[in-house]
Amino acid sequence: MNDTRTLAGDEVVEQVSALVEGVFERLKPLLAAAESVLADAPSAAALHRIRPQVIEALGGLVVGAGFVSAPRVLTDSEFGFEWWTAGSPPSQLFISLDPESENFLDYTRQSWFTVPRDTGRRHINGPYVDYLCTDEYTLTFTIPVSRAGSFAGVVGADVYVREFERAVRPRLRSLGRGAALLNAQGRVIVSNSVRQPTGSLVREADVPAWWSAGAEPGPSLRRCGDSQIVLVTG
Repeated sequence: MNDTRTLAGDEVVEQVSALVEGVFERLKPLLAAAESVLADAPSAAALHRIRPQVIEALGGLVVGAGFVSAPRVLTDSEFGFEWWTAGSPPSQLFISLDPESENFLDYTRQSWFTVPRDTGRRHINGPYVDYLCTDEYTLTFTIPVSRAGSFAGVVGADVYVREFERAVRPRLRSLGRGAALLNAQGRVIVSNSVRQPTGSLVREADVPAWWSAGAEPGPSLRRCGDSQIVLVTG
């Protein structure tokens, strides 16, 4: 007979995988729109053409979405940023793209940008406190955008950790023992214990080493689908 805790663990992995895929699925029309616009060697003003797909991506867990260009992809600007946050109506986020400004945000150094650029793969960044927008713990989902086979930027979505937690908390609690969802660096996204708050580092399990070794499922560590989220139990 299967251990009911094992079955519950399966349910957590399946639910997290489904939530992750749901967020990335919302980004697919935006990815297609961004690659279509970039094919025409656009100016910064042309990014408004992807705005309908940005707005469409908002909703559900997604509280922010948009496109961020690689340097020198646009014809008239070194940087490009088209990002909107959910609301009634949605609002556009503006940042300083002037390298000479003291408020300049060099997003090309942010992990949500550099990992898709360097790996060619989608990425989940966080949990981190989003001081730019909300001062809330956030997960940022990004997918690389291509132009003529080269990296041209990312499309992305922001998800509040508290909303992610609200979705997974019942099944995580059903495990009946210490359990947490971690990122690839071993930091807690969500746990069922007050002793493991969001952002804390779990040292009992060497998640980075496990990940580097191939992330094979074991008695206490399991990858949640095709994501950088790990379920640790026990």
